Formats: sequence, structure tokens, C-alpha cells
Amino acid sequence: MQPTDAGTGTGTGTSAQLAGGVDDTLELRLPEQLLAMLREDDLSDSAHTDTTTPTDLLDNLPDWGPIPLPSGDFQLLPVRMDRDLALISDWMNDPVVAAFWDLNGAASVTASHLRAQLDGDGRSVPCLGVLDSLPMGYFEIYRADLDPLARHYPARPHDTGIHLLIGGVSHRGRGLGSALVRAVADLILDKRPACSRVIAEPDLRNTPSISAFLSGGFRFSAELELPDRRAALMIRERALRNAL
Repeated sequence: MQPTDAGTGTGTGTSAQLAGGVDDTLELRLPEQLLAMLREDDLSDSAHTDTTTPTDLLDNLPDWGPIPLPSGDFQLLPVRMDRDLALISDWMNDPVVAAFWDLNGAASVTASHLRAQLDGDGRSVPCLGVLDSLPMGYFEIYRADLDPLARHYPARPHDTGIHLLIGGVSHRGRGLGSALVRAVADLILDKRPACSRVIAEPDLRNTPSISAFLSGGFRFSAELELPDRRAALMIRERALRNAL
């Protein structure tokens, strides 16, 4: 399980970055029995529309649309390999990013990471974060309650996690991290009515990351002992979204 880190963009090294990963996420496959139960629930809830659309574990993320920010409209666009691989691979080879994601090297390394999600069961969706048509970073939105992370904290149904990084040195050091953390959490809470909490787990060593999440409306909940690191469990709760 790789770390998720976010920075305010001040200082040096990791303080300028948002980063994370989903290696364990990609290894876990939902049991077919559970998937069948989820499909039955979805079909039951939507029977009045006569739809037979398969379960979408993240509430049709591609249709979420933009959210307005003071600096422009921000949107999550699901990754397209033909369009986005070169850019994301370039970001992964930035030493600041590589220190956390460990996906530096040939583009095939990043391609394998992306493909595992794109060909998966829909629990994790890789996206570009686009601000007024300009790609600002890479984001992974995932079902934390269905992830191995849930073994390490008291998960609730529909908990939704985020991993993210700010791409490009020119986009760092401007306080952008906190704004995008808040924007993504707002999108999740707006578009996923069943989700009561947004989750993140930055490395405890990355205090700028934790600061960015705190500034973005998250609260520190606990220290987690994960297989590869100690992490700070950061939570943004629907009930407190207007208070933090």
C-alpha cells in the first residue's frame, strides 16, 4: 500500500506535492457473491426506471462535471491511456513525486498501474484533475470501504478515498494543494449521496501533507500502522463539511 501525501506547496521536497498509490487496492478483487448482492441492491433501487445498468461503485464519476473555484472550473476527467499516459508518466518521473509513488521509469510502469484500475471492477478510478482545461494533477478516487485500507481503520459503508499529486513544478508553491483537496472532497460528497466521509492516509512524516488536508477541511482522526508505513488517517465528514 503506497502512501498518499499532500502538500501546501511551501518549502522543499515533499511539501510541494500531493501523492499516493493504490497497489493493495488493485490486488483486492470483490467476491462475485458480493458483486451480485450489490447489483441486486442497485436494480432494486432503480426498478422504477426499468434500468439494468451494472453496479457503478463510484456513482458514475465520469458524469460528475465541474465544480467552480475562485481560480476557475475544476473537473475530474477519467484517464484515457492514449491521451494521458505520456503526461502522467512524465509527472511520475519527477523526483519529488517518485519518492512517494515509486512509478518512475519507462512509461510502461505507469501504464501498468493505470491499466490495473481501468480494467478492474470499478472500485478505483484514475483521473486527471483539470482546472479551466489545464491538467493540474493526477487523482485516484476509490472505495475505501472495499479496499485493504479498511482492515486498518473502522470503515463505514461507502467511505471514499483519494490519492493525488500535483503535476508540474510551476503548479506547486501556490497553495493549490489545499484548494484541490477541498474541491475533490466536495465533489465526492455532492455526487455520492451515500458517502458520509472522505478518507485520506498521508505518511506521518509528511507534515506539509497533513497540513494541506487540514486546510482542505479534513480532520486528523488517528495514526495507522499500514504494511509499509505509518500514516495519518484524515477524514472529512459530510456533517462537518460547512464547519471546517
